[in-house]
Amino acid sequence: MQDLVIDWLNSNQRLAWLVVPCFAFLEACPGVGLFVSGIFLLSICTLLYAQDMLPLGFMMALAFSGACLSDHLGFYAGRWIGPKFHRTKFATNRRDVIKRAEEIVNRFGVFSILFGRLVPAVRSKVPLLVGISGFDRLKFTAIDIFACIIWSSGLGILVVGLQTVFSS
Repeated sequence: MQDLVIDWLNSNQRLAWLVVPCFAFLEACPGVGLFVSGIFLLSICTLLYAQDMLPLGFMMALAFSGACLSDHLGFYAGRWIGPKFHRTKFATNRRDVIKRAEEIVNRFGVFSILFGRLVPAVRSKVPLLVGISGFDRLKFTAIDIFACIIWSSGLGILVVGLQTVFSS
């Protein structure tokens, strides 16, 4: 499988850079992110870096843009479905649980956004939930940009570390 990916990347070097923001977007996309693991992005980025196809800083910027775009899609989808969601039978039957979840988001909003970006299991769900809770848009954007900077920096550190381990 690795050889297949390397062959595709080598034969499509002009398009290889598009893979990074696409996988960063998909792994954090509401719904889709449950099925697309961050391991795919990490593996592809490590291959691109090891094969000298993309500079690390450019790769990190591409991953940042895909992640930030996906988070904002989730947030605004949550804002859009929020009022409708609260009137559904599902939400009505779980009113107490939903109220507690929204209180947690409102109380720990900054930390829920930061940690939500860094924890793979909840990465695709947190922006949606924060949007449903009615969290302030500008505050979300500022916190999410900061969280995506931390996340893409961590991705860069992992890529360099893995490349070093595998090249030894």
